[in-house]
Amino acid sequence: MDRLVVRGARQHNLKNVSVSLPRDRLVVITGPSGSGKSSLAFDTIYAEGQRRYVESLSAYARQFLEQLSKPDVESIEGLSPAIAIEQRALAKSPRSTVGTVTEISDYLRLLFARVGTPHCPACGKRIEAQTVQQIVDRILDFGDKTRVTIMAPIARGRRGELKLDIERLRREGFVRARIDGEIVDLGDEIVLDRTRAHDLDVVVDRIVVKDGIKGRLTDSVELALKLGEGRLLVDISSDGMKIEPLWMSERFACIDCGISLPPIEPRMFSFNGPHGACPACDGIGARTRIDPDRVVPDPRRTLREGAVVAWGRRGSLSLATETERAVSALGCDPDVPWAKLPAAVRQAILEGSDAQGAGGRGKKRAAYEGIIPRLERLLSSGEPALADEEEADPDEDSAALSDEIGRFVITRVCDACDGRRLRPEALAVRLGDRNIADVGTLPLRTLRVFLEGLMPPKEGAPQAAKGSAPRASADGQAAGEAHVDGALAPRERAIAEPLLRAVIARLGFLIDVGLDYLTLDRSAQTLSGGEGQRIRLATQIGAALVGVLYVLDEPSVGLHARDNTRLLEALRRLVDLGNTVVVVEHDRDAILAADHIVDMGPGAGVHGGNVVAQGTPEELSADPASITGPYLSGKKQLAIPTKRQRPDGRFIRVSGARAHNLLNVTAEIPVGLFCTVTGVSGSGKSSLIVDTLLPAAKNELYRSSAPIGACDGIEGLSHIDKVISIDQAPIGRTPRSNPATYTGVFGLLRELYAGLPEARTRGYKAGRFSFNVKGGRCEACQGDGVLRIEMHFLPDIFVTCETCGGRRYNRETLEVLYRGMSIADALDLTVEQAIDQFEALPRVRERLAALARVGLGYITLGQPATTLSGGEAQRVKLARELARKATGRTLYVLDEPTTGLHFSDIEVLTASLMSLRDAGNTVLVIEHNLDVIACSDWVIDLGPEGGERGGTIVAAGTPEDIAQEEASFTGAYLREVLAASKRRTPQQPRGRAAARK
Repeated sequence: MDRLVVRGARQHNLKNVSVSLPRDRLVVITGPSGSGKSSLAFDTIYAEGQRRYVESLSAYARQFLEQLSKPDVESIEGLSPAIAIEQRALAKSPRSTVGTVTEISDYLRLLFARVGTPHCPACGKRIEAQTVQQIVDRILDFGDKTRVTIMAPIARGRRGELKLDIERLRREGFVRARIDGEIVDLGDEIVLDRTRAHDLDVVVDRIVVKDGIKGRLTDSVELALKLGEGRLLVDISSDGMKIEPLWMSERFACIDCGISLPPIEPRMFSFNGPHGACPACDGIGARTRIDPDRVVPDPRRTLREGAVVAWGRRGSLSLATETERAVSALGCDPDVPWAKLPAAVRQAILEGSDAQGAGGRGKKRAAYEGIIPRLERLLSSGEPALADEEEADPDEDSAALSDEIGRFVITRVCDACDGRRLRPEALAVRLGDRNIADVGTLPLRTLRVFLEGLMPPKEGAPQAAKGSAPRASADGQAAGEAHVDGALAPRERAIAEPLLRAVIARLGFLIDVGLDYLTLDRSAQTLSGGEGQRIRLATQIGAALVGVLYVLDEPSVGLHARDNTRLLEALRRLVDLGNTVVVVEHDRDAILAADHIVDMGPGAGVHGGNVVAQGTPEELSADPASITGPYLSGKKQLAIPTKRQRPDGRFIRVSGARAHNLLNVTAEIPVGLFCTVTGVSGSGKSSLIVDTLLPAAKNELYRSSAPIGACDGIEGLSHIDKVISIDQAPIGRTPRSNPATYTGVFGLLRELYAGLPEARTRGYKAGRFSFNVKGGRCEACQGDGVLRIEMHFLPDIFVTCETCGGRRYNRETLEVLYRGMSIADALDLTVEQAIDQFEALPRVRERLAALARVGLGYITLGQPATTLSGGEAQRVKLARELARKATGRTLYVLDEPTTGLHFSDIEVLTASLMSLRDAGNTVLVIEHNLDVIACSDWVIDLGPEGGERGGTIVAAGTPEDIAQEEASFTGAYLREVLAASKRRTPQQPRGRAAARK
């Protein structure tokens, strides 16, 4: 069957949808946010494909797998086993990195364990472990007539006369030894300077290499290894020429330093286990500690005025008690500013002092515990540390104490491992001249070149490719030359080749989907949803499966227009392998590249759920019923302002930003304008705005303690009095969270119902109308409205609660009515309906109007947050901020707000952002959408590339200024958008058009 046929889909808001999709093709499902795209692609097609596959397994196996419920659909034909690649964040653990997520780290650990070269962690010298046979063979390889002296090390750098060691050697029959480099006869009287350190090596045998000597040599080597505890020294001379003495060992140990390495195994290179993790930071790479600058933020204050803020608020009993304790123990003046106190006193207050010295009356002072050790103790154990903590409520949550102390905590790179997470022994094993931590810091494109330099050359391959690896070996040769010319022995090459080929292949897939700027040690917490999705996509491409149905959720998120071509080529490869790829997408180039398009609509929520048009891009562009077609043909597009607002001289200036890959960047953000920050993926946009500017603004305005990215300074924050950040995080992770709870409407409705005469007569408080706590909720379902029935090897079944009929509240609570509606009825209203119902309540009406203003009038107040699309969730966040009283001096920071939004939704979003700007606020957006960039007043373009080749400002100015900048990738695509807005004629796909330029 060459078609995937869906009949009668009614999942969520789908209205009996039937659609026929071509198999083994690239299919794009598009339409307004909330129109039913994900309901069709993920909750119907993927869910049924996954369910059928899981049901083919045994009942025992199904108990351990996540099983999806059967979607509400009449039938689906032509369905293949399905794999979903969703746009969700990767693991939140600080131990999760790009290397662990992609499993490349597993291959590298095995590679280093099998062919890595151990070095001494102290002196850096190479150390080797050899068997007795290998040592004998190496000595025989020196050739006939070579004179060899085999010695065993007895003492290295030991002070004293060494009489006991010398006597023991005499008793055991040895006649010669080498002391401090000189051969001596043990029969003679030996007197050593007891104040100096000495080296003592016993001469086990002296041999001339020749035929028939192998047996004697083997015996001598075994004896030397026994005496030297696994080590021996070979002194060699050939044809009268003295050769540097050679150390050999049957275990990994440094002769000079006496340091032994544990057995080299893959687990030694894992920072997630005790065998490899840095003992100081447990493999995290960073340590939290109390920051003295936060404990004493204002050195102009005196102790009595609260210079040490951790002692308590000014005028509190805690502060008075702690000040008196410090004065009594240290004899300091409590009325002298902190900056003028003696350095020893400041040190004692912070770090503590021992019981020593004498007070003013000659009494010995007791030991004083500094505030920093006390805070660290409290943070780790929860013990009372300050004077009045003993009087605190014993039921106080320890998490609250941690949050309070968290104001003084700062995270810094671990001093022991310098952020490399591993033990010194693991870092002492190298491949070429790099350890495994060094490899983890290389961008993926550079790492691939490095590993290719380690690969054995293919027969007939040109030798010019030898020096491709971008590094140098210890002797100054190019790394590629060193490895190709024999840095890996034939045996090592045989072991390394399959590992190297596997890693290089995985790196190639990641690079192909536009992730070449990432490094393996990059924390998974810092990856965007789009980056995480492309990592999973790269894994699937590498699996090379055939006959699979892939369902993807906006893989273009976070991707610059320049990199769209690579992503589309990766999707096309999946199709060419013989798979069906269904993509929920809003990106114009991705839609134009599809073989078949399904356009959902015409609206969102209850106004959507229908297929309004479908076909090829050309057919969709010509279909008058299509919502997306006019935007593809160029008949409709976002209105670009004909006149730009210009900076008025007020700027927020970030100077010398150096966070992550930023290269001493100085950026000026005009106050009161709509400003976009753009650039290719990994160019440093989030590093500049989210990691540097945003925490600095919050620290300045709200006295928070968020870590600020390295920079020389930030000026101009006096121009703003409020900062609001809107990111891509979901608004709630449980069905109990909904738009009403997130925007605060639910709290106002509870107060409304609690104030009604019926509720006051019954004594109901606001909590009675919450379905999250006991009292007013239905206890049969605990406020869920449904009951979960576990089915073990079948998917769990959710049935409507018979007691409350799915309304979440008990009968008594539902008897309280406002204008004929219970609290459950109010939550079932759409935003548009609720505006009319609660028109007389200004506070409720303002919040609901904000939701409608961002295009969410169709959602219900009680719709579970888990059912909201990404675009809907982000607009709910924006609506909450729009409902708050505007100051006219607010800084709004938005991270890719167009995620999940259709062309028509972006028009609504842009209008909302423009209204914020028109009120005098500063709107700062990190964005890739070219239409939004073209509508902004000011653009800051970072690049030119990602990772180590980015981190600079390529251009800054109006969109027209950026379009004229030849070095800007954004400018090349922006020129086309601006020109098209003037022509008002159909546009070609931007990716291909810009590529031609």
